[in-house]
Amino acid sequence: MTEEPEINTEVPQAARIWNYLLGGKDNYPVDREMGDQVRRVLPEIDRLAVQSRQFLNRAVAHLAGDVGVRQFLDIGTGLPTADNTHEVAQRAAPGSRVVYVDNDPLVLAHARALLTSSPEGATDYLDADVRDPDTIIERAAGTLDFGRPIALMLMGILEFVPDHDEANAIVDRLVGALPSGSYLALYGSTNVVHGERTDEGVRMWNEAPGTNPMTIRTVEQIGRFFRGLDLVEPGLVPIVEWRPVHPDLLPDPVDGYAAVGRKP
Repeated sequence: MTEEPEINTEVPQAARIWNYLLGGKDNYPVDREMGDQVRRVLPEIDRLAVQSRQFLNRAVAHLAGDVGVRQFLDIGTGLPTADNTHEVAQRAAPGSRVVYVDNDPLVLAHARALLTSSPEGATDYLDADVRDPDTIIERAAGTLDFGRPIALMLMGILEFVPDHDEANAIVDRLVGALPSGSYLALYGSTNVVHGERTDEGVRMWNEAPGTNPMTIRTVEQIGRFFRGLDLVEPGLVPIVEWRPVHPDLLPDPVDGYAAVGRKP
């Protein structure tokens, strides 16, 4: 029998706070309190949560539907919500194979119940940390074929790796394991839009007990994650500007930049 993961409801957790900001129900009072604290100094955090999720959906739809990628490695997936990676991918291509990676016990508990695949494809989840890319690669190979193109999804996870050199080394190791024709889809948080208010929200987060420290990066630092890759149009841009569904009706900008790059 699989042992139930231990869920600590006394300290806030990033995935649960993000779920709360997205309007979800899979969170606890301590998560809502932390979310509300950040929201008081940075009310746009709700829009960042929504827009980052929409970028994920647009990137997966492009890769599965337009490019023909059939394998996805989604690290730091967070709590399941509407239009998860495998749902978007398998809507375009039912045979798509998706591996989710997270180390939050509540995420893993929900994954077992909710992240179910189409009959033609496959969906798996791994209990692993982004700081251990070798383990992720080794275990993901049980579901994904590393001889065929894979889309690596790193959505807001690297801001929990404060050291820039370590974050770059993680991306290099993961991308290095992928074959030619693979893709990296990534967004990262900045402070270029809301400036000091974003800095204050991050400071509050980092001072809360039990939270993983968060580091925002410059646009240039986010761009370095894509070195050696060919950026897909429109390149590294504000998150709301990456292939929007309605280009003439762009929402207000938020403090996030995003891109998709192809490995030659």
